[in-house]
Amino acid sequence: MTARLRLTAWIDGVSVFAPGLTGWPAARAALAGAGFTATATEIPKLALLPPAERRRVGTIVRLALATGLAACESAAVDPAELPTVFASSGGDGSNCHAICETLASDDRLISPIRFHNSVNNAASGYWGIATGAMAPSAIVSAYDGSFAAGLLEAMVQLATPAETAGRILLVAYDVPYPQPLHAARPISDACGIGLVLHDRDCGRGGARITVECGDEPETRMADAALEAVRTGNPTARGLPLLAALAAGGQQRLVLPYHDRLGLSVALATG
Repeated sequence: MTARLRLTAWIDGVSVFAPGLTGWPAARAALAGAGFTATATEIPKLALLPPAERRRVGTIVRLALATGLAACESAAVDPAELPTVFASSGGDGSNCHAICETLASDDRLISPIRFHNSVNNAASGYWGIATGAMAPSAIVSAYDGSFAAGLLEAMVQLATPAETAGRILLVAYDVPYPQPLHAARPISDACGIGLVLHDRDCGRGGARITVECGDEPETRMADAALEAVRTGNPTARGLPLLAALAAGGQQRLVLPYHDRLGLSVALATG
């Protein structure tokens, strides 16, 4: 019988912007049972980009950058120094919609800005502009399993210290599509989750995380309102992980990765 691949890391920084969850400190209290109300996602203003680039980016890039920066602040690390993994189910749907409208019109010339914002690594590119980061960056997309795929990619990279120097930033993010795309791929509201991962305990009280693939059913949120948030956005499939971090102690959960495959996660906090 072949042994499963098992990977271990330490979570040193966390960020989240989701319906009713604005920033990790407030979200941590809500996820630990202090009370939750699903309000519209609040994305912090982005001042780090130069004005020209700031005018060109859409909601999804603002969300991705805000999420990554907040995770780095939580871990007290310089964002310019971290390799990154960006995970998104569908990238910039609003930009895709605008391109489709142009192609369906009499004037089919595509704006160069729209073209370079249409690729799924646009957020990674703007991250480099905003932070000055020169470290490697990977981009993954796996439909509703995108958060789990991003987490797995980050932890696999951590197993190659020469590439990451023992730490990496995961940024997962998704925003709603405009109509008519929304009818085919409904996403209720924006959600971004960021994690700074290390390959060893840095002595900051971070949680040890161990992952392996399996076929168990995904973990759901006990609170009906939080479960609606979880199922309303692909990135929000990572909420059970944040809830386990908020609860502390020894926790086990399963994140959706594929129709017949889940990512089993064991957490241990001091």
